Amino acid sequence: MSSPPRPPGPSRGFRSGVRAFGRPVLRAVVYTRWLHLLLGGFGALVSAMVYPGLTGMTPVKWLLVALVPSVPAALIGWVPVVRRAEGLQAQHMLFPGPHARGRRSDRAPDISAAPSANWRDRLRTSMWMVLRLEAGCLTMLVSGFATAQVLAFVAMAVGAPADDIDALWGQPLPWWTAALLVPVSVALLLGFVVLAGAAVAAAAGRLLGPSPAQRLAQLEERTERLLERSRIAHELHDSIGHALSVAVVQAGAARAAGNPEFTERALGAIEETGRAAMEDLERVLAILREPGRAASNRPTLAEAERLLESARASGASVDAQVTGPVDRLPGPVSRECYRMLQESLTNVLRHAGPVPVRVRVQVLDGHVDLDVRNPLPVDVDGPASVGISGDRGGSGLRGIRERAALLGGRADTGPVGADWRVRARLPLG
Repeated sequence: MSSPPRPPGPSRGFRSGVRAFGRPVLRAVVYTRWLHLLLGGFGALVSAMVYPGLTGMTPVKWLLVALVPSVPAALIGWVPVVRRAEGLQAQHMLFPGPHARGRRSDRAPDISAAPSANWRDRLRTSMWMVLRLEAGCLTMLVSGFATAQVLAFVAMAVGAPADDIDALWGQPLPWWTAALLVPVSVALLLGFVVLAGAAVAAAAGRLLGPSPAQRLAQLEERTERLLERSRIAHELHDSIGHALSVAVVQAGAARAAGNPEFTERALGAIEETGRAAMEDLERVLAILREPGRAASNRPTLAEAERLLESARASGASVDAQVTGPVDRLPGPVSRECYRMLQESLTNVLRHAGPVPVRVRVQVLDGHVDLDVRNPLPVDVDGPASVGISGDRGGSGLRGIRERAALLGGRADTGPVGADWRVRARLPLG
Protein backbone atom coordinates (compact mmCIF):
# COMPACT_ATOMS: atom_id res chain seq x y z
CA MET A 1 0.00 0.00 0.00
CA SER A 2 1.20 3.46 -0.82
CA SER A 3 1.55 5.94 2.00
CA PRO A 4 -0.75 8.99 1.94
CA PRO A 5 0.83 12.20 0.64
CA ARG A 6 2.48 14.25 3.33
CA PRO A 7 1.32 17.82 3.81
CA PRO A 8 3.85 20.40 2.71
CA GLY A 9 6.17 21.16 5.59
CA PRO A 10 8.47 24.11 6.22
CA SER A 11 11.41 22.47 4.47
CA ARG A 12 9.38 21.75 1.35
CA GLY A 13 8.05 25.33 1.26
CA PHE A 14 11.58 26.65 1.65
CA ARG A 15 12.81 24.52 -1.27
CA SER A 16 9.90 25.74 -3.41
CA GLY A 17 10.78 29.33 -2.57
CA VAL A 18 14.42 28.76 -3.47
CA ARG A 19 13.44 27.23 -6.79
CA ALA A 20 11.00 30.07 -7.52
CA PHE A 21 13.76 32.62 -6.93
CA GLY A 22 16.55 30.64 -8.56
CA ARG A 23 14.70 29.86 -11.79
CA PRO A 24 14.72 33.43 -13.18
CA VAL A 25 18.21 34.11 -11.81
CA LEU A 26 19.66 31.18 -13.74
CA ARG A 27 18.35 32.40 -17.10
CA ALA A 28 20.95 33.90 -19.42
CA VAL A 29 18.63 36.69 -20.56
CA VAL A 30 18.76 38.21 -17.04
CA TYR A 31 22.47 38.90 -17.45
CA THR A 32 22.26 40.11 -21.03
CA ARG A 33 19.63 42.59 -19.83
CA TRP A 34 21.96 43.59 -17.00
CA LEU A 35 24.73 44.20 -19.51
CA HIS A 36 22.34 46.17 -21.73
CA LEU A 37 21.42 48.41 -18.78
CA LEU A 38 25.06 48.96 -17.78
CA LEU A 39 25.95 49.90 -21.36
CA GLY A 40 23.14 52.45 -21.29
CA GLY A 41 24.76 54.20 -18.32
CA PHE A 42 28.25 54.17 -19.82
CA GLY A 43 27.57 57.45 -21.65
CA ALA A 44 26.67 59.12 -18.35
CA LEU A 45 29.92 57.85 -16.81
CA VAL A 46 31.98 59.34 -19.65
CA SER A 47 30.06 62.61 -19.41
CA ALA A 48 30.60 62.76 -15.64
CA MET A 49 34.37 62.53 -16.14
CA VAL A 50 34.16 65.82 -18.06
CA TYR A 51 31.47 67.50 -15.97
CA PRO A 52 30.82 67.64 -13.03
CA GLY A 53 33.67 65.23 -12.28
CA LEU A 54 33.74 62.12 -10.07
CA THR A 55 35.42 63.59 -6.98
CA GLY A 56 33.75 65.11 -3.98
CA MET A 57 30.37 63.73 -4.96
CA THR A 58 27.31 65.44 -3.49
CA PRO A 59 23.59 64.86 -4.12
CA VAL A 60 23.63 67.76 -6.60
CA LYS A 61 26.57 66.26 -8.49
CA TRP A 62 24.85 62.86 -8.62
CA LEU A 63 21.80 64.58 -10.08
CA LEU A 64 23.96 66.32 -12.69
CA VAL A 65 25.56 62.98 -13.64
CA ALA A 66 22.11 61.71 -14.60
CA LEU A 67 20.69 64.88 -16.17
CA VAL A 68 23.56 66.41 -18.16
CA PRO A 69 23.92 63.59 -20.75
CA SER A 70 20.15 63.25 -21.19
CA VAL A 71 20.05 66.19 -23.63
CA PRO A 72 22.70 64.71 -26.01
CA ALA A 73 20.99 61.31 -25.70
CA ALA A 74 17.65 62.82 -26.70
CA LEU A 75 19.25 64.56 -29.70
CA ILE A 76 21.01 61.36 -30.81
CA GLY A 77 17.62 59.63 -30.86
CA TRP A 78 16.51 61.92 -33.71
CA VAL A 79 19.11 60.39 -36.05
CA PRO A 80 17.13 57.83 -38.13
CA VAL A 81 19.78 55.07 -38.12
CA VAL A 82 19.96 55.08 -34.31
CA ARG A 83 16.55 53.40 -34.15
CA ARG A 84 17.88 50.50 -36.18
CA ALA A 85 20.93 50.08 -33.94
CA GLU A 86 18.84 50.23 -30.77
CA GLY A 87 16.28 47.82 -32.20
CA LEU A 88 18.94 45.23 -33.02
CA GLN A 89 20.47 45.54 -29.55
CA ALA A 90 17.06 45.13 -27.94
CA GLN A 91 16.25 42.07 -30.02
CA HIS A 92 19.48 40.29 -29.10
CA MET A 93 20.02 41.40 -25.50
CA LEU A 94 16.61 42.00 -23.93
CA PHE A 95 14.78 38.87 -25.07
CA PRO A 96 15.70 35.16 -25.06
CA GLY A 97 16.49 33.58 -28.40
CA PRO A 98 14.38 30.80 -29.93
CA HIS A 99 16.74 28.18 -28.42
CA ALA A 100 16.50 29.53 -24.86
CA ARG A 101 14.11 28.29 -22.22
CA GLY A 102 11.66 30.75 -20.80
CA ARG A 103 8.08 31.81 -20.53
CA ARG A 104 6.23 32.53 -23.73
CA SER A 105 5.54 36.04 -22.47
CA ASP A 106 9.30 36.70 -22.43
CA ARG A 107 9.63 36.11 -26.16
CA ALA A 108 10.64 39.08 -28.23
CA PRO A 109 7.74 41.33 -29.24
CA ASP A 110 7.65 43.02 -32.58
CA ILE A 111 10.79 45.18 -32.22
CA SER A 112 11.58 47.33 -35.25
CA ALA A 113 15.07 47.03 -36.74
CA ALA A 114 14.53 49.71 -39.38
CA PRO A 115 15.60 53.37 -39.37
CA SER A 116 13.11 55.99 -38.23
CA ALA A 117 10.61 56.59 -41.01
CA ASN A 118 8.81 59.64 -39.59
CA TRP A 119 8.85 62.17 -36.78
CA ARG A 120 6.84 59.91 -34.52
CA ASP A 121 9.52 57.22 -34.78
CA ARG A 122 12.22 59.77 -34.00
CA LEU A 123 10.34 61.03 -30.95
CA ARG A 124 9.88 57.48 -29.63
CA THR A 125 13.55 56.71 -30.22
CA SER A 126 14.54 59.88 -28.40
CA MET A 127 12.36 58.89 -25.44
CA TRP A 128 13.94 55.43 -25.49
CA MET A 129 17.47 56.86 -25.45
CA VAL A 130 16.70 59.02 -22.41
CA LEU A 131 14.97 56.13 -20.64
CA ARG A 132 17.86 53.80 -21.36
CA LEU A 133 20.35 56.39 -20.08
CA GLU A 134 18.50 56.99 -16.80
CA ALA A 135 17.85 53.27 -16.25
CA GLY A 136 21.53 52.62 -16.96
CA CYS A 137 22.59 55.27 -14.44
CA LEU A 138 20.34 53.77 -11.77
CA THR A 139 21.53 50.23 -12.52
CA MET A 140 25.18 51.26 -12.51
CA LEU A 141 24.73 53.10 -9.19
CA VAL A 142 22.86 50.24 -7.51
CA SER A 143 25.25 47.61 -8.88
CA GLY A 144 28.30 49.57 -7.71
CA PHE A 145 27.03 50.20 -4.19
CA ALA A 146 25.63 46.67 -3.81
CA THR A 147 28.89 45.08 -4.99
CA ALA A 148 30.88 47.27 -2.58
CA GLN A 149 28.57 46.31 0.27
CA VAL A 150 28.83 42.59 -0.51
CA LEU A 151 32.65 42.87 -0.46
CA ALA A 152 32.42 44.77 2.84
CA PHE A 153 30.29 42.01 4.37
CA VAL A 154 32.75 39.40 3.11
CA ALA A 155 35.62 41.36 4.68
CA MET A 156 33.75 41.55 7.99
CA ALA A 157 33.00 37.83 7.86
CA VAL A 158 36.67 36.88 7.42
CA GLY A 159 37.78 39.29 10.18
CA ALA A 160 39.53 41.97 8.15
CA PRO A 161 40.71 45.11 10.05
CA ALA A 162 37.96 47.70 10.51
CA ASP A 163 40.07 50.40 8.85
CA ASP A 164 40.13 48.40 5.59
CA ILE A 165 36.35 48.07 5.35
CA ASP A 166 34.35 50.68 3.46
CA ALA A 167 30.76 50.01 4.62
CA LEU A 168 27.63 52.09 4.50
CA TRP A 169 27.77 52.44 8.23
CA GLY A 170 30.76 53.15 10.41
CA GLN A 171 30.73 50.18 12.78
CA PRO A 172 31.74 46.72 11.58
CA LEU A 173 29.25 43.93 12.23
CA PRO A 174 29.93 40.62 14.00
CA TRP A 175 31.37 38.10 11.60
CA TRP A 176 28.34 35.78 11.76
CA THR A 177 25.94 38.65 11.01
CA ALA A 178 28.07 39.78 8.08
CA ALA A 179 28.24 36.19 6.77
CA LEU A 180 24.44 35.96 6.82
CA LEU A 181 24.09 39.32 5.07
CA VAL A 182 26.33 38.32 2.13
CA PRO A 183 23.73 36.06 0.40
CA VAL A 184 20.95 38.49 1.33
CA SER A 185 22.78 41.35 -0.40
CA VAL A 186 23.47 39.22 -3.48
CA ALA A 187 19.81 38.16 -3.63
CA LEU A 188 18.64 41.78 -3.38
CA LEU A 189 21.01 42.82 -6.17
CA LEU A 190 19.86 39.99 -8.44
CA GLY A 191 16.22 40.75 -7.66
CA PHE A 192 16.76 44.36 -8.68
CA VAL A 193 18.46 43.20 -11.89
CA VAL A 194 15.54 40.88 -12.74
CA LEU A 195 12.92 43.59 -12.17
CA ALA A 196 14.89 46.32 -13.95
CA GLY A 197 15.53 44.03 -16.93
CA ALA A 198 11.85 43.11 -17.21
CA ALA A 199 10.86 46.79 -17.01
CA VAL A 200 13.28 47.91 -19.73
CA ALA A 201 12.19 44.99 -21.95
CA ALA A 202 8.55 46.08 -21.61
CA ALA A 203 9.53 49.67 -22.44
CA ALA A 204 11.43 48.47 -25.52
CA GLY A 205 8.30 46.77 -26.82
CA ARG A 206 6.40 50.07 -26.62
CA LEU A 207 9.05 52.56 -27.75
CA LEU A 208 10.95 50.45 -30.30
CA GLY A 209 7.96 48.65 -31.76
CA PRO A 210 6.94 49.31 -35.36
CA SER A 211 4.80 52.31 -36.22
CA PRO A 212 1.29 51.84 -37.70
CA ALA A 213 2.72 52.43 -41.18
CA GLN A 214 5.37 49.74 -40.62
CA ARG A 215 2.76 47.33 -39.27
CA LEU A 216 0.66 47.92 -42.39
CA ALA A 217 3.70 47.32 -44.61
CA GLN A 218 4.48 44.09 -42.73
CA LEU A 219 0.88 42.96 -43.10
CA GLU A 220 0.96 43.68 -46.83
CA GLU A 221 4.24 41.79 -47.20
CA ARG A 222 2.84 38.81 -45.28
CA THR A 223 -0.27 38.89 -47.45
CA GLU A 224 1.85 38.93 -50.60
CA ARG A 225 3.79 35.88 -49.38
CA LEU A 226 0.58 34.00 -48.64
CA LEU A 227 -0.85 34.90 -52.04
CA GLU A 228 2.36 33.75 -53.70
CA ARG A 229 2.24 30.43 -51.85
CA SER A 230 -1.41 30.01 -52.81
CA ARG A 231 -0.61 30.78 -56.45
CA ILE A 232 2.23 28.24 -56.50
CA ALA A 233 -0.06 25.62 -54.95
CA HIS A 234 -2.65 26.30 -57.64
CA GLU A 235 0.02 26.06 -60.33
CA LEU A 236 1.18 22.66 -59.11
CA HIS A 237 -2.36 21.40 -58.65
CA ASP A 238 -3.48 22.45 -62.13
CA SER A 239 -0.39 21.32 -64.00
CA ILE A 240 0.39 18.03 -62.24
CA GLY A 241 -3.31 17.20 -61.77
CA HIS A 242 -3.97 17.69 -65.48
CA ALA A 243 -1.00 15.54 -66.47
CA LEU A 244 -2.00 12.71 -64.13
CA SER A 245 -5.64 12.83 -65.24
CA VAL A 246 -4.64 12.64 -68.90
CA ALA A 247 -2.20 9.81 -68.19
CA VAL A 248 -4.80 7.78 -66.26
CA VAL A 249 -7.48 8.26 -68.91
CA GLN A 250 -5.09 7.50 -71.77
CA ALA A 251 -3.68 4.40 -70.11
CA GLY A 252 -7.16 3.07 -69.31
CA ALA A 253 -8.42 3.74 -72.84
CA ALA A 254 -5.36 2.09 -74.42
CA ARG A 255 -5.74 -1.03 -72.30
CA ALA A 256 -9.46 -1.26 -73.08
CA ALA A 257 -9.01 -0.67 -76.83
CA GLY A 258 -6.38 -3.34 -77.41
CA ASN A 259 -5.38 -1.51 -80.60
CA PRO A 260 -1.61 -1.06 -81.17
CA GLU A 261 -2.15 2.12 -83.19
CA PHE A 262 -4.36 3.68 -80.53
CA THR A 263 -1.91 2.59 -77.82
CA GLU A 264 0.91 4.33 -79.70
CA ARG A 265 -1.07 7.57 -79.85
CA ALA A 266 -1.98 7.29 -76.18
CA LEU A 267 1.64 6.80 -75.17
CA GLY A 268 2.62 9.83 -77.26
CA ALA A 269 -0.03 11.97 -75.56
CA ILE A 270 1.10 10.77 -72.12
CA GLU A 271 4.72 11.58 -73.00
CA GLU A 272 3.88 15.08 -74.25
CA THR A 273 1.65 15.89 -71.29
CA GLY A 274 4.24 14.57 -68.84
CA ARG A 275 6.98 16.64 -70.47
CA ALA A 276 4.88 19.81 -70.16
CA ALA A 277 4.15 19.00 -66.51
CA MET A 278 7.86 18.49 -65.84
CA GLU A 279 8.59 21.92 -67.34
CA ASP A 280 5.96 23.49 -65.09
CA LEU A 281 7.34 21.64 -62.08
CA GLU A 282 10.91 22.79 -62.77
CA ARG A 283 9.72 26.38 -63.15
CA VAL A 284 7.79 26.31 -59.87
CA LEU A 285 10.70 24.67 -58.02
CA ALA A 286 13.03 27.37 -59.36
CA ILE A 287 10.72 30.01 -57.85
CA LEU A 288 10.73 28.17 -54.52
CA ARG A 289 14.52 27.90 -54.53
CA GLU A 290 14.89 31.59 -55.38
CA PRO A 291 11.97 33.47 -53.73
CA GLY A 292 12.92 36.77 -55.40
CA ARG A 293 12.88 35.28 -58.88
CA ALA A 294 10.04 36.46 -61.09
CA ALA A 295 7.80 33.90 -62.71
CA SER A 296 8.60 33.44 -66.39
CA ASN A 297 7.70 31.18 -69.28
CA ARG A 298 4.28 30.44 -67.87
CA PRO A 299 1.92 29.17 -70.57
CA THR A 300 -0.66 31.59 -71.92
CA LEU A 301 -4.05 31.23 -73.57
CA ALA A 302 -2.35 31.49 -76.96
CA GLU A 303 -1.02 27.95 -76.23
CA ALA A 304 -4.46 26.57 -75.43
CA GLU A 305 -4.33 24.28 -78.47
CA ARG A 306 -1.92 22.07 -76.52
CA LEU A 307 -4.58 21.52 -73.86
CA LEU A 308 -7.29 20.86 -76.42
CA GLU A 309 -5.19 18.31 -78.28
CA SER A 310 -4.32 16.60 -75.01
CA ALA A 311 -8.01 16.27 -74.16
CA ARG A 312 -8.80 14.99 -77.67
CA ALA A 313 -6.01 12.44 -77.40
CA SER A 314 -7.66 11.21 -74.19
CA GLY A 315 -10.80 10.37 -76.16
CA ALA A 316 -12.83 13.49 -75.47
CA SER A 317 -14.58 15.16 -78.41
CA VAL A 318 -13.61 18.81 -78.02
CA ASP A 319 -15.52 21.47 -79.93
CA ALA A 320 -13.45 24.62 -79.46
CA GLN A 321 -14.15 28.10 -80.74
CA VAL A 322 -11.86 31.05 -80.06
CA THR A 323 -12.99 34.56 -80.99
CA GLY A 324 -10.93 37.71 -80.77
CA PRO A 325 -7.22 38.60 -80.45
CA VAL A 326 -6.19 36.01 -77.87
CA ASP A 327 -2.48 36.65 -78.51
CA ARG A 328 -2.86 40.30 -77.44
CA LEU A 329 -4.40 39.62 -74.02
CA PRO A 330 -2.60 41.09 -70.99
CA GLY A 331 -0.09 38.65 -69.57
CA PRO A 332 -1.75 37.97 -66.19
CA VAL A 333 -5.18 37.53 -67.77
CA SER A 334 -3.88 35.23 -70.50
CA ARG A 335 -1.92 33.05 -68.05
CA GLU A 336 -4.80 32.71 -65.59
CA CYS A 337 -7.24 31.90 -68.42
CA TYR A 338 -4.91 29.11 -69.52
CA ARG A 339 -4.91 27.63 -66.02
CA MET A 340 -8.69 27.93 -65.77
CA LEU A 341 -9.14 26.09 -69.06
CA GLN A 342 -6.62 23.46 -67.95
CA GLU A 343 -8.44 22.82 -64.68
CA SER A 344 -11.81 22.73 -66.46
CA LEU A 345 -10.61 20.06 -68.89
CA THR A 346 -8.94 18.13 -66.07
CA ASN A 347 -12.21 18.20 -64.15
CA VAL A 348 -14.04 16.78 -67.19
CA LEU A 349 -11.57 13.93 -67.70
CA ARG A 350 -11.41 13.11 -64.00
CA HIS A 351 -15.15 13.02 -63.30
CA ALA A 352 -16.93 12.49 -66.62
CA GLY A 353 -14.31 10.70 -68.71
CA PRO A 354 -13.89 11.11 -72.49
CA VAL A 355 -17.18 12.89 -73.16
CA PRO A 356 -18.01 15.66 -75.67
CA VAL A 357 -16.74 19.03 -74.46
CA ARG A 358 -17.64 22.45 -75.80
CA VAL A 359 -15.09 25.24 -75.25
CA ARG A 360 -15.81 28.89 -76.07
CA VAL A 361 -13.29 31.70 -75.62
CA GLN A 362 -14.38 35.21 -76.57
CA VAL A 363 -12.23 38.33 -76.32
CA LEU A 364 -14.64 41.26 -76.26
CA ASP A 365 -14.32 44.95 -75.48
CA GLY A 366 -12.94 45.19 -71.96
CA HIS A 367 -13.19 41.53 -70.93
CA VAL A 368 -12.62 37.92 -71.94
CA ASP A 369 -15.18 35.14 -71.50
CA LEU A 370 -14.34 31.47 -70.96
CA ASP A 371 -17.11 28.88 -71.20
CA VAL A 372 -16.58 25.10 -70.88
CA ARG A 373 -19.53 22.65 -70.98
CA ASN A 374 -19.76 18.87 -70.86
CA PRO A 375 -22.56 16.35 -70.25
CA LEU A 376 -22.95 15.21 -66.66
CA PRO A 377 -22.28 11.53 -65.92
CA VAL A 378 -25.40 9.40 -66.30
CA ASP A 379 -26.45 6.61 -63.94
CA VAL A 380 -29.58 4.47 -63.74
CA ASP A 381 -31.57 7.35 -62.26
CA GLY A 382 -30.57 9.92 -64.86
CA PRO A 383 -27.93 12.62 -64.91
CA ALA A 384 -25.84 12.67 -61.76
CA SER A 385 -23.93 15.75 -60.83
CA VAL A 386 -22.42 14.34 -57.67
CA GLY A 387 -19.22 13.26 -59.35
CA ILE A 388 -18.44 16.81 -60.39
CA SER A 389 -20.38 19.09 -58.13
CA GLY A 390 -18.99 17.23 -55.18
CA ASP A 391 -15.76 19.00 -56.03
CA ARG A 392 -17.39 22.38 -55.60
CA GLY A 393 -15.54 22.91 -52.36
CA GLY A 394 -12.35 21.27 -53.62
CA SER A 395 -9.15 23.00 -54.51
CA GLY A 396 -9.63 22.69 -58.29
CA LEU A 397 -12.87 24.56 -58.88
CA ARG A 398 -12.23 26.76 -55.88
CA GLY A 399 -8.94 27.71 -57.50
CA ILE A 400 -10.78 28.81 -60.64
CA ARG A 401 -13.01 31.10 -58.61
CA GLU A 402 -10.04 32.47 -56.66
CA ARG A 403 -8.06 33.20 -59.83
CA ALA A 404 -11.02 35.09 -61.28
CA ALA A 405 -11.56 37.06 -58.07
CA LEU A 406 -7.89 38.09 -57.85
CA LEU A 407 -8.15 39.59 -61.34
CA GLY A 408 -11.36 41.44 -60.49
CA GLY A 409 -13.55 39.01 -62.41
CA ARG A 410 -16.02 36.27 -61.61
CA ALA A 411 -16.30 32.53 -62.19
CA ASP A 412 -19.31 30.26 -61.80
CA THR A 413 -19.18 26.47 -61.70
CA GLY A 414 -22.06 24.04 -61.44
CA PRO A 415 -24.69 22.02 -63.28
CA VAL A 416 -26.88 23.70 -65.89
CA GLY A 417 -29.60 21.32 -66.98
CA ALA A 418 -27.93 18.12 -68.14
CA ASP A 419 -24.53 19.79 -68.51
CA TRP A 420 -21.74 20.79 -66.19
CA ARG A 421 -20.58 24.34 -66.89
CA VAL A 422 -17.56 26.41 -65.98
CA ARG A 423 -17.94 30.05 -66.96
CA ALA A 424 -15.48 32.86 -66.17
CA ARG A 425 -15.40 36.52 -67.13
CA LEU A 426 -12.19 38.49 -66.56
CA PRO A 427 -11.65 42.20 -67.14
CA LEU A 428 -8.75 43.19 -69.38
CA GLY A 429 -7.83 46.31 -67.40
